[in-house]
Amino acid sequence: MMDARVLEIARNAKGFMPDDEGQALHDAALTAATSVGGPLLEIGTYCGKSAVYLGAAARSASTVLFTVDHHRGSEENQSGWEHHDLELVDLTTNRMDTLPFFRRTIEAADLEDCVVAVIGYSLPVAMAWATPVGFLFIDGGHALDVAMADYEHWARFVRSGATLAIHDVFELERDGGQAPFKVWQRAVSDGFVPTSTTGSLRILQRP
Repeated sequence: MMDARVLEIARNAKGFMPDDEGQALHDAALTAATSVGGPLLEIGTYCGKSAVYLGAAARSASTVLFTVDHHRGSEENQSGWEHHDLELVDLTTNRMDTLPFFRRTIEAADLEDCVVAVIGYSLPVAMAWATPVGFLFIDGGHALDVAMADYEHWARFVRSGATLAIHDVFELERDGGQAPFKVWQRAVSDGFVPTSTTGSLRILQRP
């Protein structure tokens, strides 16, 4: 179980993850970290909501979470789109900047020692990455080309027996965008084995 204070911080942080999905994410990450080992890795940080769930798991398993984001917002976070939040706009540059919100969230949760922010675009970071991971969470941009590129560049670091989690997976278009669902289908076709579903959160394991 997550510490009650940390759980409350996760619930109150800006983001789009319902609590039942967040706790399922935490539990899956903790199981992977304790059984397989290796660091946890998150693609798509936003304001740190999911990083609190994952960071709490990392602390319990005595490992770390690396969370990758450029902090300029995905396509769907930009002005004129459904998930645009004016509070996240830097008035000096008129650009999205979620980094200060992430830092405050992680500080409030007292997770700065086990949550490592990697600030940059996903693909250049992936090109320089070399560490196998016990848990990978893909929740970056939801345009098909972006989501699929995140999978193609990062899934290769999921070690045997480790876990892949994908967020916002909706089988029906009326329920949400289809890009994460197509990524999930690709992962299954590549041999990842589905193990659980909580809301839009899908958990898979590499044999």
